[in-house]
Amino acid sequence: MAGDNTSLSDLAGRYASALLDLADERKALDEVAGDLQQLRRLIADSGDLQRLLSSPLYSRAQQSKAIAAVMDQAGIGELTRRFVLVVADNHRLFALSAMIEGYLAELARRRGEVTAEVTSARSLSESQQAALLDALRSTAGNKVKLDLKVDPALIGGLVVKVGSRMIDSSLRSKLQRLQLAMKGVG
Repeated sequence: MAGDNTSLSDLAGRYASALLDLADERKALDEVAGDLQQLRRLIADSGDLQRLLSSPLYSRAQQSKAIAAVMDQAGIGELTRRFVLVVADNHRLFALSAMIEGYLAELARRRGEVTAEVTSARSLSESQQAALLDALRSTAGNKVKLDLKVDPALIGGLVVKVGSRMIDSSLRSKLQRLQLAMKGVG
């Protein structure tokens, strides 16, 4: 099983690196990054799109036609569009999400950026985002970019993940710890 993940990671890394080189040559790094972030959101939000990308039951032609329609609807740029269609022609759409993550991670690494994944119970206001960004910059010491998500199940508080470090100050986690402590008392 670990071999499968390694080969998928290697495959995605090669494609992501090739796209990064092409985008760099054409001075389109940010444009491609924006397109890929949009595709990532579309994939995350659509179970049908996830099935299209991962199912071996669809032919290359079916996958290419469907992903082209999705990209047309989303207004994806030409370079990203051609890249994704090459991935489809090579019957590698199952690895597209990993390719997107690889591209974005390598671009951030080259720029010295750190991405903080922040999950909150409700959307953060502009001032809350600014305060959080300032606090993260003082501890991370790098350019910090926020990747904001909302999960109402947290009840309150935040879960912040920067690299391998995670800070969970959510009310849900505090309640779970309290519940475990109460079980030990009885």
